[in-house]
Amino acid sequence: MEVDQATRMSTLVLGTANRNKVRELAILLAPTRFRLLSLADFSDVVDVPEGEHSLAENARRKAALQAARLGQWVLGDDTGLEVDALSGAPGVLSSRYAGLNAGAAANRRRLLDQLANVPFDCRTARFVCRLALADPSGQVRAEAEGHCCGRILFEPAGDLSFGYDSLFEIVEYHRTLAQLGSAAQFRLTHRARAVERILPDAVRLIG
Repeated sequence: MEVDQATRMSTLVLGTANRNKVRELAILLAPTRFRLLSLADFSDVVDVPEGEHSLAENARRKAALQAARLGQWVLGDDTGLEVDALSGAPGVLSSRYAGLNAGAAANRRRLLDQLANVPFDCRTARFVCRLALADPSGQVRAEAEGHCCGRILFEPAGDLSFGYDSLFEIVEYHRTLAQLGSAAQFRLTHRARAVERILPDAVRLIG
């Protein structure tokens, strides 16, 4: 995709081709009035495999490598579910908990299997989102982290979101993220909180 210089200065590329993530990030970033693109809009993106060290490192690598390749500002993210009873697992392996090519349903099944004998009061967990913003040269210029605390149900509830959201109950609402839908996306989620924290830097840097 060819982008002229004036447009490039106000363009932010979301470092994912996942339609669910793109939709949520686009809603959260709408107040910036950036021209938002995703990796799905380009044919020459880099294949950036996720490492197993940390969410922060994965977010940095996604942002930096894609930005240098595309010559664009890129927002990279990595998100993990940390379950206390599993010593923080699945964590950085959340998207491939049931295997490298596993889908969301398989990941949820494995999580429920791992927690089969864990009582409800001990199923506390949190989502963590790490964001990294890289400039067109590939230098990471800003980072942020957001958390969302809750607990894991015994079976899925709700279909208004994706991933582990149908298992993740926000305790004070007695609803899962997948039942709360867009209302939660604007206020409660780990991704919303991370975006809120990185927004001032993004606006300052990208203009």
